[in-house]
Amino acid sequence: MKGIAKNQKSYTPEFKQQIVDLYNAGGTSYPQPEREYGVNRSTISGWVKHLSPIKVSEEETVTLKEYKALQKETQRLKIENEILKKATAIFAKEQ
Repeated sequence: MKGIAKNQKSYTPEFKQQIVDLYNAGGTSYPQPEREYGVNRSTISGWVKHLSPIKVSEEETVTLKEYKALQKETQRLKIENEILKKATAIFAKEQ
């Protein structure tokens, strides 16, 4: 597996979100889940950074992970749009 150290643990997305939710609820700090679940503080910090909700509007939130996925999708769509514009121009010239 590329990017994973030999003895590095793998956690489910549900577990990660549960730890982040505990942290964000204010009922815990980094040392508590670090001791209870055996998860490194820097790992928890990264999860909190990427999985914590960010308020977009009164009724909508998004996580950094979701935001980055949206940016990637937007970039892909822009590229596809440019390709379609060029193809349309080529076909219009052939008519």
